[in-house]
Amino acid sequence: MTSSPWAVEAQSDFLERAVFNAEGLIPAIAQDAESGEVLMLAWMTSEALDLTLTTGRATYFSRSRSELWIKGDTSGNTQHVVSARLDCDGDTVLLAVHQNGPACHTGSRSCFDSGPGHD
Repeated sequence: MTSSPWAVEAQSDFLERAVFNAEGLIPAIAQDAESGEVLMLAWMTSEALDLTLTTGRATYFSRSRSELWIKGDTSGNTQHVVSARLDCDGDTVLLAVHQNGPACHTGSRSCFDSGPGHD
């Protein structure tokens, strides 16, 4: 495990400011730390967010399996967190990550395609 890049006080404040929905979840967007490319969106519980901040490894909550999962533990496509930010309302997490391998479960670098009108 890698150690947390955040001081304990900053981590505690971050967790206190995070706003979770009625199901106890908060959306988390993973973005490539170098290119800024949006890689994926997943969900976190307070435990997943705490583990992410503590270990520096992106940890999410699977709504279909109702369990925590650490990105890359089964696929090898890890996400090492460089920074974490909350949006202005505190109800969305933005993670800047170093992505190892594809981020999407389909094998694509990103879960987001370019969409109509984009190259």
